[in-house]
Amino acid sequence: MKLWSILGNSQKLDGGAMFGNVPRAMWEHWIAPDADNRIPLACRALLVEGLNGKTVLFETGIGAFFEPKMRERFGVVEDRHVLLDSLRAAGFSHEDIDAVVVSHLHFDHAGGLLAPWEAGKAPTLLFPNATYVVGEECWQRATHPHPRDRASFIAELQPLLEASGRLERVQGTHSLTLGMQVRFGYSNGHTPGLMLAEITTPSGAIVFCADLIPGRPWVHLPITMGYDRYPELLIDEKRAFLEDKLARDVRLFFTHDVGCACAHVTRDEKGRFGTRGEVAELVGEAA
Repeated sequence: MKLWSILGNSQKLDGGAMFGNVPRAMWEHWIAPDADNRIPLACRALLVEGLNGKTVLFETGIGAFFEPKMRERFGVVEDRHVLLDSLRAAGFSHEDIDAVVVSHLHFDHAGGLLAPWEAGKAPTLLFPNATYVVGEECWQRATHPHPRDRASFIAELQPLLEASGRLERVQGTHSLTLGMQVRFGYSNGHTPGLMLAEITTPSGAIVFCADLIPGRPWVHLPITMGYDRYPELLIDEKRAFLEDKLARDVRLFFTHDVGCACAHVTRDEKGRFGTRGEVAELVGEAA
């Protein structure tokens, strides 16, 4: 089994929105904002080769499906589909992927499933040989969104996934496609049914934190995003999650942290969680 961190398109989003009720005087020391108060964010995927005999991609990032006006509005930096370039650099194409696991269907996690925007063309799916693995509860949220987060979903995506005939909607801790090497936990503080994939490898487990913990600053329990539905619930979920991963020495994989792909959990004498052994990039790491 081998692991790669695969970068997709990057974003710049409002720092205040990303740090919720934390004042700028604090968060600007963690991530420096630009003149428009925006902070840089990665959209990083995890590629696992040899997982139950398959090549599996966890997440696809925001991709390049937005038309130019919307791309600018949502701070997408590049106009090309960076994930496809990053896969090629690692020696893969999107046709090589056997399964794509999406933690939830917000556009910055699932937009990379779609081909790049072209004027006058309808959206089309990439990864023609992959099973798309999505949690049932987050599927229901995407197909019946609340007014508060309706704009976070891609209306055309769910019908395309369903019509592909290659959609697995997961209920419970395991997927038929992935087998017992991937165990799913769930969180509801950010969005209903956020699916947290923990991959068992010969050298230890690694968990895709998705938007429960977007990056290192959010490991600190009180730090939540303005995009979270229920910040207090998320904090409680995060505490239980980190305590478990610390006790079992499970590595955290971050999707939105520009400088860090993964790290181990620490806890100091005051009970504050942090990280150690930060790794900026995984390049075919033997797992």
